[in-house]
Amino acid sequence: MSPNEQTPAAPRSLAEALRGRDDTSLARLLRARPDLLGPVPNDLTQLATRAGTRASVIRALDRLDRFTQQVAQALAVAPEPATYDGLAALLPGPDTEEALPRAVATLREQALVWGGDDQLRLVRTARELLVPTPQHPSPTGLGPTVAEATAGMSPGRVQEIVAAAGLPSTHDPVSALAALTALFTDPERMSALLDDAPAEAIDVLNRLVWGPPYGQVTARPAAHLRWLLDRALLVPTNPGTVVLPREAALHLRGGRAHRTLEPLPPEVAARTEHRPQVVDATAAAQAYTALDTVEELLKDWDEGGPAVLRAGGLSVRDLKRTAAALDTDEQTAAFWVELAYAAGLLASDGEADERYAATPAYDEWLERPPVERWTRLATAWLAATRTSGLVGGRDGKDRTLSALGPHLDRSAAPEVRRHVLGLLASLPDGAEPDPESVTARLTWERPSPATLDLRTRLARWTLAEAELLGFTGRGALSAHGRALLSAHSAAPDASAESAVAVARAEKLLAPLLPEPLDHVLLQADLTAVAPGPLERPLGEALAVLADVESKGGATVYRFTPGSVRRALDAGRTATDLHAFLAAHSRTPVPQPLAYLIDDVARRHGHLRIGAASAYVRCDDDAVLGEILADKRSAGLRLRRLAPTVLATQADPGTLLEGLRAMGFAPAAETAEGDVLITRAHAHRTPPRTAPEPVPDGPPLPDDTLLGAAIRAIRAGDTAATAPRKQAPAANGELPRTSPADTLATVQAAVLTGDTLWIGYVNAEGSASQRVIAPIRVEGGFVTAYDHTADEVRTYPLHRVTGVAELEPDSG
Repeated sequence: MSPNEQTPAAPRSLAEALRGRDDTSLARLLRARPDLLGPVPNDLTQLATRAGTRASVIRALDRLDRFTQQVAQALAVAPEPATYDGLAALLPGPDTEEALPRAVATLREQALVWGGDDQLRLVRTARELLVPTPQHPSPTGLGPTVAEATAGMSPGRVQEIVAAAGLPSTHDPVSALAALTALFTDPERMSALLDDAPAEAIDVLNRLVWGPPYGQVTARPAAHLRWLLDRALLVPTNPGTVVLPREAALHLRGGRAHRTLEPLPPEVAARTEHRPQVVDATAAAQAYTALDTVEELLKDWDEGGPAVLRAGGLSVRDLKRTAAALDTDEQTAAFWVELAYAAGLLASDGEADERYAATPAYDEWLERPPVERWTRLATAWLAATRTSGLVGGRDGKDRTLSALGPHLDRSAAPEVRRHVLGLLASLPDGAEPDPESVTARLTWERPSPATLDLRTRLARWTLAEAELLGFTGRGALSAHGRALLSAHSAAPDASAESAVAVARAEKLLAPLLPEPLDHVLLQADLTAVAPGPLERPLGEALAVLADVESKGGATVYRFTPGSVRRALDAGRTATDLHAFLAAHSRTPVPQPLAYLIDDVARRHGHLRIGAASAYVRCDDDAVLGEILADKRSAGLRLRRLAPTVLATQADPGTLLEGLRAMGFAPAAETAEGDVLITRAHAHRTPPRTAPEPVPDGPPLPDDTLLGAAIRAIRAGDTAATAPRKQAPAANGELPRTSPADTLATVQAAVLTGDTLWIGYVNAEGSASQRVIAPIRVEGGFVTAYDHTADEVRTYPLHRVTGVAELEPDSG
């Protein structure tokens, strides 16, 4: 069944068609094409004009699905106006009967097509963009009409073609071309004409019929080509170039505008089925790994991260170093860096020697429960326009794109991410999609060549990043991922629904996350095994006392003299370390580890380093003699000041490192002689906000804005089209009346309740037309109900340029 547009009379323009719409239909138009609201049009005529501008039409066409684009392309090559039945004949197929009404309704809704089923008209700008030309061939593969192709022919040549086609001669070229067009569009007569064609001529037509319709001929064409040229089945366009007219191609195609129609979207196929419980558990484990990775990244940058490049971003060397620290590849490291940046957890510090560092928000994030920390990362990823997959590529000026650098924003990224995850949500629970079917579906839904390659890559990156983040498990959408996705799919003004969905996602994820452990397993080979994630205080203390040797399902820590000395430098004593290990180990403290701690502690601080430039003091002068006798101390240029004191011109830091390299365990001391406790200084940026996503065109209007915009457009249209008792000013100018006439007319309207049309100039000098119902006049002001703003307003009378009364039935 074809869609019916119920209108009192056939509209003569797009503006008239828009006047026949109700507010719901106008709201759908403005949602689909939000660029039409910038700024709000004064009336429906201006809305129709803006809807026909080239930039707006291109944007609207690019956002159509493949079949709706095919319908628009068919309308562009159909006679204007087209009928619905004629359009259906151009698009035959078993599935188009149901898909065609939907596509036509979409084109009407977006103001790309107007008119009833018997007079379908494509907006002029859309027709100009889609009609076939040699410079811009149509996707239909069709060429110009007979009349367009023969426009430059001489009248005599046209008459020769008419005669060769077996038609009676005419008195003028116009009627001759009309007769030729009638022949080409008559199936029976056209078939009879082609029955007499040489076989070679039919082969030529078959090569051109599905496009491109242009071919090459020599100055002296062969007989079969001459036969086609004499009957305008091939028409010269330029020297050596001929074209197959549109009517002839349609006859040869059996009336089809396209070789292949795609009325239905490709199905997203499931590649593998997993148990939903396995999917959720896998995704939750990866979600915890994501939290651990981001924490490890920012802990690595705790004392100040890599320097910011002059052009912005991380250097290739720093990205490689970060990837090595995270035990991953550079592309994945770029993802984690960009994710932390999008979540507002890291930024540049803005100092003269600019470096990247964690933000104060990172410390707040660490104090949150794991589920809340994950939802913050996942929410930031869903909304981010920064695209880590581009890192390492080249921009338009052949410059390398670096992590955290400029030019990584792609405004389509959030929409593609949500849509890809939405396709995963359409599959049964536990179903892993076939990636090729996902990209095929995206290609059908947005086939514009300008964005096709980027959207395909974004889809691939989304599938990989969702797995890294724990949104999916084994390729299938998890239950908590599905819940969080519904929060971001809610309407912009449905904040309560979004909050409920986020809480549901956290509730689903929480029981699946591993509980932090308060213990480790100490082993005799000077290692400790953490069989799972550790509580934060335990993990931080153990990271000072031991070095991480390997990570995975369990983390292995190794105790070394250097790591024990690090703990002693941080102010811990040997007694503290023994008590700490005994309290947090499920196994007895091994004797080798106890000996290691005691041995390092016994020598730690036996030597004291201060500033002379630097000095060494020790109560045991034999130890100082041993240092002086060691050849490795020659570079330090030490000299004895007293039996228990050595001095050097080197700084204390160099002296410390030199003696430690010689196997001693010196401790730095303060000017008062106390041991200097060294702790890592956590460098933080000033407060920073997360980067704002770059919008993909104008923002979608909410219901409040739409309602206000439609009221303003309706009121402006009333002001522009309503009949008036007084003739409006010429050339569309504002009404002009004297101040006395203006005051008298407004005062009379207060008494009679009439509606007035006024011209008004605001304080900025901007002029507008308004329809008002005056309520009272006093003190040089008129208070009235403004139909444009749908509210009561007060206007200074000296800013009213003039006033006109509306007919009683138009207010």
